Amino acid sequence: MNQTEPGIKKPLEEAGAEAYLMLGDLHSADIFYTTRFLASDSFAYLQTASGKETLLISEMEKGRAEKESRLSGIKTMKDFGYREKVKEKKDAALAYAACLSDLLLETGVIKVAVPYDFPVFYANCLTEAGFSVLPLKSPFKKLRSVKGAEEVEAVKYAQRAGEEAMKAAIKLIERAEEKDGILWHEGSELTGEKVLSVIDHTLLDYGCEAEETIVSCGEDSSNPHGTTAGPLRADAPIILDIYPRSKKKRYFADMTRTVVHGKASGELKKMYSAVLEAQETGLKMVKPGVTASDIHNAVCDLFEARGYDTYRSGAEVGFTHSTGHGVGLDIHELPGVGDNGAVLEAGNIITIEPGLYYPKIGGIRLEDLVLVTKNGCENLTKLEKKFELGGE
Repeated sequence: MNQTEPGIKKPLEEAGAEAYLMLGDLHSADIFYTTRFLASDSFAYLQTASGKETLLISEMEKGRAEKESRLSGIKTMKDFGYREKVKEKKDAALAYAACLSDLLLETGVIKVAVPYDFPVFYANCLTEAGFSVLPLKSPFKKLRSVKGAEEVEAVKYAQRAGEEAMKAAIKLIERAEEKDGILWHEGSELTGEKVLSVIDHTLLDYGCEAEETIVSCGEDSSNPHGTTAGPLRADAPIILDIYPRSKKKRYFADMTRTVVHGKASGELKKMYSAVLEAQETGLKMVKPGVTASDIHNAVCDLFEARGYDTYRSGAEVGFTHSTGHGVGLDIHELPGVGDNGAVLEAGNIITIEPGLYYPKIGGIRLEDLVLVTKNGCENLTKLEKKFELGGE
């Protein structure tokens, strides 16, 4: 993976900038992509239009950065007299801004591009110091949308962990007992929180984590991101949406299954059949050169032919979201699989996740994770799709 390729040079030239400056921490996907390094304290990354890269970190992180980062140009705050600046300015943030100024001066940069979410305080400080600060759409997000072999393996690892967690959740629901329409497990009500706990523990066993797993039952499932706090019900749809991230490798995966403990109604069975067919339609279309909007519109066409609503026609129920999204260092990244002009490329990793949502009936969603290959695609999701889990 070569982050200094011309992919960043052109946007810098178009913006009239001499370099791109980012500030980051543990949650900065672009910085990790470019440096393969993260730290709990804020640090800076600078790349010039010529490709020269500099990582500015605290002194205590130097040894780790030299070992873990792919960069050779590593500077520390000590190199720019940070402690002396703190004493002089009596403000740590002002001292840090002064160090950033010195870094730019040392590199010969006056016109510097920054991401849209660059802190306004530091932007103001740099402007007051005589630099031109130019907000620029991330030049790395498009590069990140095409994964290399190492990135694909990282996503696959997270996906396997997610599937093990999904198996554990479905097994728990399947083994539950029904009493007066409520699911019970080992003498107590089976709640959404209990299922979440089982998912989280399984992911931790694989070195993964998930912050916003969806467990949604009954009418709650008619909201695509709805959650259920409290007991789960029999004969009602339960949406399980798990998007784990490897704590070490930092890459996400994503998958969704919908199950019913007991017997699904005729309407729910029809909805499930339509969602499954819509997903299969979308999956068959995935290959390089296909536009995302063609896949999305094919899914909408199928739903509408089956008599279901789509937001394409202005409806607020039925199919109310896009068909999918890119997955990588962020859970939602390029390319989006919706009504847009994105064209699929080999190396994209996307979801195909059609769904139907109706108040008082519930929701159905199925989601697989797919790698776009040179000649088509590889479905990275191996777990079966089973709707009714049985029950009395």
